[in-house]
Amino acid sequence: MSAEGGPGRLRAAWRAVERVHDEVFVEPLRRAGAREVRRQDDVLRALVLLESLGVDNPVAYETLDLVPYLVADLHAWHQRMGRAEFGDAGVCC
Repeated sequence: MSAEGGPGRLRAAWRAVERVHDEVFVEPLRRAGAREVRRQDDVLRALVLLESLGVDNPVAYETLDLVPYLVADLHAWHQRMGRAEFGDAGVCC
């Protein structure tokens, strides 16, 4: 029996199996989860925007509790939308 590349070959084969596992199982779930989080964030932003424009919201009282979180989240959102700054000076960012 030859010991040429035994542990190294086994390690490389295991890494290949892990890579295939991640591509087949892990990445699709990670992408789907991230897509769902973005969708929920966008729906919430749309609801808050509609409320600020005067459209009645049946859960208006509960959404007041979310305003501080939305203000903190606004920076990441407007950067994702491609704007370096958002709002007037002193209002945001």
